[in-house]
Amino acid sequence: MATARSRQVSLVDTKYYHCISRCVRRAFLCGEDKATGKSYEHRRGWVEEKLLQLAKVFCIDVCAYAVMSNHTHIVLYVDDKKAKRLTDKAIIIRWHKQFKGT
Repeated sequence: MATARSRQVSLVDTKYYHCISRCVRRAFLCGEDKATGKSYEHRRGWVEEKLLQLAKVFCIDVCAYAVMSNHTHIVLYVDDKKAKRLTDKAIIIRWHKQFKGT
C-alpha cells in the first residue's frame, strides 16, 4: 500500500532524498534489449534533460543521478528556503516554463 508523501518526506529530518523509478514488465528505459535487438539508448539524453529542467522549476537540486537500462537513481536536495522566498509571480513564471497555460 502506498504511503502519503507527507509521511515519507520530512524536511526537518533531512533535505536529501534518494529516489528510484523503475520500469515494469521487462520494459527498457535505455540501453539495448538483447531479446529484441532494439536500442533505447537515445532516451538517456531525454531523461537527463527533463530531470535537470524540472529541478530548475521546482527548487530541487540534483546531487547525483544514474540512468540505468530499466530504472533511475536520483539523489535530490529539497531547497525549501529558496521555495519559500519565491513570490506568487515567480511561481507562476516557473510553472509556465514547464507547462503551457495562459
